[in-house]
Amino acid sequence: MTGPPPSGGKALAEIIAERRRKAELLQQAGTPAWGVDFSPSLTCAQAAEQAPGEPEQLGDEARVAGRILRLRSSGGIAFADCSDASGTLQLLASRDDPENDLVDQLAELDLGDIVGAEGRLTRTRRGEPSLRLVRLTLLAKSLRPPAAKTRGLVNVEQRYRRRYLDLLSDPSQREIFRQRTEVIRALRRALDERSYLEVETPVLQPIPGGGAARPFRTHYHSLDSDLYLRIAVELYLKRLLVGGFERVYEIGRTFRNEGLSPRHSPEFTLLEAYQAYADLGSMKELCQDLVAAAAAAAPLADGVQTEQGAISLEPPFPSQTMSQLVHQLTGLDLDLLWEKPERMVEEAGRLSVEVAADASSGTVLYAIYEQLVEPNLSGPLFVTDFPVEVSPLARLGPDPRFVERFELVVAGRELANAFAELNDPIDQRRRLQEQARLRSAGDFDSQPFDEDFVEALEHGMPPAGGIGIGVDRLVMLVTGAQSIRDVILFPTLRPQSGEGQVGEEAQSPSAP
Repeated sequence: MTGPPPSGGKALAEIIAERRRKAELLQQAGTPAWGVDFSPSLTCAQAAEQAPGEPEQLGDEARVAGRILRLRSSGGIAFADCSDASGTLQLLASRDDPENDLVDQLAELDLGDIVGAEGRLTRTRRGEPSLRLVRLTLLAKSLRPPAAKTRGLVNVEQRYRRRYLDLLSDPSQREIFRQRTEVIRALRRALDERSYLEVETPVLQPIPGGGAARPFRTHYHSLDSDLYLRIAVELYLKRLLVGGFERVYEIGRTFRNEGLSPRHSPEFTLLEAYQAYADLGSMKELCQDLVAAAAAAAPLADGVQTEQGAISLEPPFPSQTMSQLVHQLTGLDLDLLWEKPERMVEEAGRLSVEVAADASSGTVLYAIYEQLVEPNLSGPLFVTDFPVEVSPLARLGPDPRFVERFELVVAGRELANAFAELNDPIDQRRRLQEQARLRSAGDFDSQPFDEDFVEALEHGMPPAGGIGIGVDRLVMLVTGAQSIRDVILFPTLRPQSGEGQVGEEAQSPSAP
């Protein structure tokens, strides 16, 4: 079933068979059920606005097209609600008109059919904007009934699996995705106005770098080599800074082979921007401007609401170091414990934070922050001074235990991540070699060594700031969506029985 059970006690199979018979009879009579062209002159909303002011007065001619969502009749008059992306317009046919077969034509339609309607704009006695029909054309016969208008798709899993029905039955869902588009337009506009150049970098990469995540792997048969879906775009955008571009950004799909949750999707949209001769302060300003632009593009009547209450996205956002936040929650004297990582591990155990027995102090600090502190931050808050162990691509700060990095946290989740970028090729080589060692020891979230990227840095990369923003999470925030699946049109889902199987031809290396 793709929706609630049909009314009237009929099984879905019966309804489909009945509608197929209708389509066949129409085609036998010379009326095609599909493949018909029609050009509307107005949207349904425009037609409603242009209807005459007085009831039963005939106005201009109009042509509209849309889906039939409601049918009813009263005496010798038949009505239908025709809906397009702009809204709904009532269609009206009367036996008093010379074209009295239009009443019968309307009666023969099924809910979900797509029609082209021509006629004169008018208003009913009750003032309802309407189109008094002179011609009705079936454009596409719907073989399956829509979800019940009053209930829509109640099952959340079915909403995601059959998004087209979700969008059809609940216009508010269409509004969320319209707002998503407006948010992305606003982000682009903000960056373009700052002279950033939008670029495209490889989605398939020989070495998946730029982030701490496990990649998806695929095999390129023509070259007999493995490639990876990108987990970030950072290393390629930095190559462009080496090549002479000074402000670049990319908004694109990114992939991480990780779990599903209301905040995580293995396929998501990431914005990354890099600016030569910028520092971490410049990235804070850019971050605030981008968040403010997104909020303005999708304004909420009641403001931004989160699980932790109402928040303001008005800049400036406050900052606190990670060490300060951990000390406030736990009371740990990090300066005293730092040189004794075994004591840090013990304290983590006391706090029920899982870390490896040989973890460094910086790794323990980050684990405590990530597991105990971050989920309870309402924000917006810039969390700064990350341990160098978890930030292999960021520049060292004045205290060499920490790097110049911030994350913007809102409602307990990371929304943005920014660095003063490391441009020292000697230090970068050493750090990536350490990441590769950890990876070979079984830590698959550690980054592989990318010799070509290090060689690019050896040609000289200007000092730079860089930022990454999770677009899906940003859209969730400004639209009030509760799950990342609510802002991704076709989210990744656990397969149902029989899904995810491909035939032998598709699996064969020799398949075209």
